[in-house]
Parts: sequence; structure tokens; C-alpha cells
Amino acid sequence: MLACENSLAGRVPDIHTLLPNAGLHIVGEHFQRVEHCLLAIPGTRIEQIKRVHTHPVAMGQISTLLATYNFAPVVEFDTAGAAELVALWKSHEEAAVASELAAELNGLTILKRNVEDAKHNTTRFYIASQTAERPERDTPDVMTTVIFSVKNSPGALYKVLGGFATNGVNMTRLESYMTGGGFAATRFLMDVEGHPENTQLGKALAELEFFSEDATILGVYKQSPFRRQMTGSCAEALPSAPTDALAG
Repeated sequence: MLACENSLAGRVPDIHTLLPNAGLHIVGEHFQRVEHCLLAIPGTRIEQIKRVHTHPVAMGQISTLLATYNFAPVVEFDTAGAAELVALWKSHEEAAVASELAAELNGLTILKRNVEDAKHNTTRFYIASQTAERPERDTPDVMTTVIFSVKNSPGALYKVLGGFATNGVNMTRLESYMTGGGFAATRFLMDVEGHPENTQLGKALAELEFFSEDATILGVYKQSPFRRQMTGSCAEALPSAPTDALAG
């Protein structure tokens, strides 16, 4: 499972290179409610803490905590690793933001629960596999993820995306990123609703391939049921689980 976006912190980096370069295929998606705890060594009082350690994406989910207590943010490689480091340092000035399980495994005390900025804090994950799997053409509620580059010319992106509008295809995600050390953001990752073998999306993808320099379908997969429930406070009903190994 690869974290790709969060309702508070936005995009999760690195997946753009991991997916195509590792030969992985997206075979599903999962939305996970993420709950964070403030952890410290036993005997620590919250007023003693000076620095908070956690994954960069998790750091973007706890701005209220940092501002309220004037903690200095320190980015670590993941949330579980941050908890392990705090346990090793044995300093009352250091704390970690991680899961309840991380506290249990590292012998840390939970000083505050649910320190994320909002109750809807939810991370979307791509479920990836070395083997490509696709639902049947007539399967309802299907997503398609595409990665592509556009030609470096005026209106290139407009031409690429125009086919999705004219064919009535709903685009749920589009983001650009740099490749090859350059500053021209000409590489894009896109999620759209539909199956490539269906007429509307098939036509849109044909236009994309014509106007882009290259286009690769990273996955065709069933939508998570959560997509059809994303109204009101539905995210609060999601099951919570330790997500340290998934970069929070």
C-alpha cells in the first residue's frame, strides 16, 4: 500500500517514481482514518517538551499542536521510527507523533491522543501489486490512474485534458511534478472515473495519447466504497488502525 494523498496535508511525494520505476500496478485504493498521539518517555510533562519528531506528511497534520505548545518540528523518516528514536534518546525534551501501537512497542507514554488538526484526517492509499489486475469492462464504479508527459508547447496540457471534458469523463485528481532535475513541470499523474475499454474514457485516452509525449496506465481498479460515502462526517466512521509502516 502506497500513501498518495491526505485530507489535511495534501499530496504524498515519492509515489510518482516508485510506481512506474518499480514495475508496480495499482489494483485498488483504500481510505484510512489516521489518528496520531503525542508520545514521550515515561515521566515526561508536556511543558518539558521542546521538539516533536515525526514523518513529514504527519507533521503537516499537526500544525495546531505545534503552534499551541510552541514545539519545534523535526522531520524523521517515518512515524514509527520517530517513536523509536525518542525511546532511545531518553530525553524529556523530545517527543514523537505516532500511533498508540508505536507507544506500546517502544515503552512510551501517550501524553495526548488525536493530536491531528481535524477529525476527518484521512489518507488515501494505492494498493499496488507486481501483477496487473483489471476489473471487467462493464464493472461499475471503476477508477483509472494514468501518468503522462506533455509536449513543451503552448496549450499542450489544454489539448490533452480537453478530451476528458468533451467526453464527459470525471477527473478526480491531477498533479504535476518535475523530472530529470529540470524545473519544467511537464509530468502529470491523473485519476479519472471509468474503464479504458468503455467508449467515453477510451476516446479521452486516445486524445491524451495523441497530444502527449507518452502516457502509461498505472492501474484500472474498483473504487473504494468510501468514495460513495464522502458526505458530511463520513470520514469519522472509518476504522482507525496503526499506520506507521504506511508513512502515516
